[in-house]
Amino acid sequence: MELVPHNPGWRQLACEEAQVLRKSAGSIFLAIHHIGSTAVPSIRAKPVIDLMAEVANFDLLDENQAAIESAGYEWRGENGVPARRYCVKNDPQSGVRLVHLHCFERGNAEIDRHLGFRDLLRANPRIARAYEAEKHRCKELHPDDSNAYSRCKSEWIQNVERGAGFVKNRVARPLASW
Repeated sequence: MELVPHNPGWRQLACEEAQVLRKSAGSIFLAIHHIGSTAVPSIRAKPVIDLMAEVANFDLLDENQAAIESAGYEWRGENGVPARRYCVKNDPQSGVRLVHLHCFERGNAEIDRHLGFRDLLRANPRIARAYEAEKHRCKELHPDDSNAYSRCKSEWIQNVERGAGFVKNRVARPLASW
C-alpha cells in the first residue's frame, strides 16, 4: 500500500469517471461525489479515486448492474456495509485498483457523513494533517492488508466525526457534485 502526495489531476479523473458512469447507466445516478483522501488537496492518499453515488433506490441500481459492469466495474454488493452497493474498477492490463464506487440511496445518513468528513478535512488543515498522520500510522501497522488499514483508521475518523457534531447534526450538503 502506498500513500502518495496529492495529485491535482485526481479531481479531473474523478469527473471523467463520473461521466463514464452516467454514460453507462444514465439517470439512475442522482449525484456522484468525489470523496476520500484523493478529494482533499492537502494530504497524501492511496492513488485510488473514491466516488460516492446517490441513487433513488437500489432496485433500479441493481437492474443496471450489467451496464455498470460493462463500464469496467466489478460488482461487490454490500461488501460488508449494510444499505450500500460497492463496486471497484481495476486497470484491465495491470490489475491496479483505480476506483472505489460506493452507492447509497438518497437520504442515507452515510452520504452526509462522507461528504461532511471530506469537507471538514478540506476546511481544517490541522485536522487534515492529523488524519494524514493517522493514515501513516495505520499503514505502518498494516502495510499489506487494506481492510485492516481501513479498520485502523475507522476509530479515529469516528472520534473526529463525533467531535464535529456529525452524529447529532447532519452537515450541510456540498455545492459541487457531478
